[in-house]
Amino acid sequence: MKDSLRQQLDRLAMRLTELDASLADGAVAADMKRWRALSREQAEVAAVVALYHRHCQREADLEGARALLAEAGDDGELEAMAREEITAATAELETLQGELQAALLPRDPDDERPAFLEIRAGTGGDESALFAGDLARMYLRYCERQGWRTEVMSASPADLGGYKELVLRIEGEAVYGTLRFESGGHRVQRVPVTESQGRIHTSACTVAVMPEPEEAPEMTLNPADLRIDTFRASGAGGQHVNKTDSAIRITHLPTGLVAECQDDRSQHRNKARAMAVLAARLREKERSERAAREAATRKGLVGSGDRSDRIRTYNFPQGRMTDHRINLTLYKLGQILDGDLVEVVAALKAARATEQIAALEGAM
Repeated sequence: MKDSLRQQLDRLAMRLTELDASLADGAVAADMKRWRALSREQAEVAAVVALYHRHCQREADLEGARALLAEAGDDGELEAMAREEITAATAELETLQGELQAALLPRDPDDERPAFLEIRAGTGGDESALFAGDLARMYLRYCERQGWRTEVMSASPADLGGYKELVLRIEGEAVYGTLRFESGGHRVQRVPVTESQGRIHTSACTVAVMPEPEEAPEMTLNPADLRIDTFRASGAGGQHVNKTDSAIRITHLPTGLVAECQDDRSQHRNKARAMAVLAARLREKERSERAAREAATRKGLVGSGDRSDRIRTYNFPQGRMTDHRINLTLYKLGQILDGDLVEVVAALKAARATEQIAALEGAM
């Protein structure tokens, strides 16, 4: 094991001690949100540290077996026992090291979240819409096999069947982390039901998988970010107007957004209303920016929807599915379209883990 990896594991062991102490603190237990977050971290770190302790134990066992072998001399039985232990310990250490590397890979916090899965017909007209229907059935059957809950958020059926567009919400264990690799262009090669000459056509659909965002927290404004000005209310005159500075103007310095209120004679009530308006404008600004980011993410996920822009091809004449990102070809197209995506998902996850391990080793 590399020293850098061992140092990282030693730090995790120290972190576990800190987490155990924090969870035993009554003040932490009183803050349920913090307690839950620390509990989740403690469970994750404890699992890695347990693997590390097992690795350290087997390293000690290996050293002991090697020492025993050196001392065995002409004792054949002792030598055989030592060699057997060396073989077993070496094999287990190799396995444990792989598990530890995988456990240290960076985790996307969104992997555990529910997801929205969008399917849109692309190039190919009616045949593309029919293919979108096939993809929808494939994903719905897969979700059913996984025990996930699905909900149709919106659907735009096509005239001859299938969908022009379909949006599903999927909830269950590690939904986004499992389906995230499905985003991109999906291409089908087959004889369409609308083809009278029996010619093979190529059509395409796009799939986008996005994690469901967390519920936005209640808007809180930092007083240091606000400039509050008072001024005399304008109006038709009267006993009160222009005599007191009851009108309020609040400027949010980081964004430049301004809200003001002069409707009430009470400066306190005007300030409360202006704060409410400002908070609403900031929420709307965040919502608009989030929508723009999601639109950009969706575009990056699905590409153009053209036949040439694809991550996967479903070839009916040959009964095969090919994932072009990892050069995976499976000749069981019927099972895959019936929702058997286990082998495909596992291969994509393994390829990603390999890339992450290589990056982790390169950084050490």
